[in-house]
Amino acid sequence: MGTSVTAEGFGLKGPRGWAFRGVGINAEAGALIAVEGPSGSGRTCLLLALTGRMRATEGHASIGRLRLPKQLAAVRRISALGPVSGVTDLDPALTVGEHLHERALLQRRFGGSLRALLRPRAERVAAAKERIDAALRAAGLDTGDLPKGRRTAVRDLERLEALRLSVALALIGEPRLLGVDDVDLKLSDAERAEAWALLRSVAASGTTVIAVCTDAPSGSVVVSTKSRNDDSENNDKKGAANALAETGRA
Repeated sequence: MGTSVTAEGFGLKGPRGWAFRGVGINAEAGALIAVEGPSGSGRTCLLLALTGRMRATEGHASIGRLRLPKQLAAVRRISALGPVSGVTDLDPALTVGEHLHERALLQRRFGGSLRALLRPRAERVAAAKERIDAALRAAGLDTGDLPKGRRTAVRDLERLEALRLSVALALIGEPRLLGVDDVDLKLSDAERAEAWALLRSVAASGTTVIAVCTDAPSGSVVVSTKSRNDDSENNDKKGAANALAETGRA
């Protein structure tokens, strides 16, 4: 089940100026929200602020019944991040299967109930497999099509395959809100269409999606970030890289 996303006068000021300011959003649960703007315009910082990873300094936002910036930790618990450079980078040396196994273990350890942890091992293994398989289906990633199946190293994945894997990893936790950065980066027109089709499918299944892009697709809720001068806050990616250290484990 997704969550509504609203914001009014939402802004974040860094050491060298505003990362973003005056953002307004009104999106229903299950919407595809496209944060559109040029690189360095605060797009990633806005994404991280809306998913509870960075603390806004002006205005407010609501993720369902949760208020930002007051309830950062609560928003992090119901949201997940797909690919965000410097924050959720895949390890190129690990295989697809290793990434999936590691994420399932983390989900069981930190996201599961005590009752689930006390279930017999066979039941836990079966539940983890079911959760992984469901996430892969939702992300449209058929590991059987990869060169070495789940033993394929991340470094050998195509850009679109890596995007699907990152989305699958995020969906293992069954979030109500999914954040994805740089959707249209280094993709052909055909691949870009596939990426947006994927995110529309995730949103249609009930998970609200916030996706950073250069050009928003039709049918999305568009949120634009403004270009800024050289003397303003132009370290969007650096802010993203420091976000988890500032707000705790996401």
